[in-house]
Amino acid sequence: MSKNKCIFSNGLIDLAQSRLGSKVVFKTDEFFASASRIINPMPPIFKEGVFDKHGKWMDGWETRRKRSKGHDYLILKLGKAGRISKVDIDTSYFSGNQPTKVSIEACFSKKNLPSKNSKWTKILKKKSTKANSHHFFNIKNKSVFTHIKLNIYPDGGVARLRIYGSMEIKKIKKKK
Repeated sequence: MSKNKCIFSNGLIDLAQSRLGSKVVFKTDEFFASASRIINPMPPIFKEGVFDKHGKWMDGWETRRKRSKGHDYLILKLGKAGRISKVDIDTSYFSGNQPTKVSIEACFSKKNLPSKNSKWTKILKKKSTKANSHHFFNIKNKSVFTHIKLNIYPDGGVARLRIYGSMEIKKIKKKK
């Protein structure tokens, strides 16, 4: 873990960890690289000269180029509900094929996949991204969330998504 990343996450847990039960429950596209790679706990890697049936193998989530209006997104169900303090959207090894902008919405839902009536809250307004970079953002909303929607504009690749915060601990009522 880099020094900047350690300072940034300072005592917070990555709520997007697969070992907590977090998983991608929806994605608009994953033609070039599987959406599930975005929550791999290991740092992204680059494999020189490795190709699969869709082109260069990439360690992260990568969608095909949009030929219509709109944007791509994925929905991540957090393994544990929590309050989000910071996010790291990492475009390592995506140079020229990274999204031009990103935003994040969040909601609380008891379902695996939120319904179309679920109330999504924008926790990160649309921000520009750079190739091969960590994009660190502070989140001001202190609500408890169970799902994250990462929007990429209009398409592209993201190596890792880290959602730093604290788990919501349910209080256990003592029997009298």
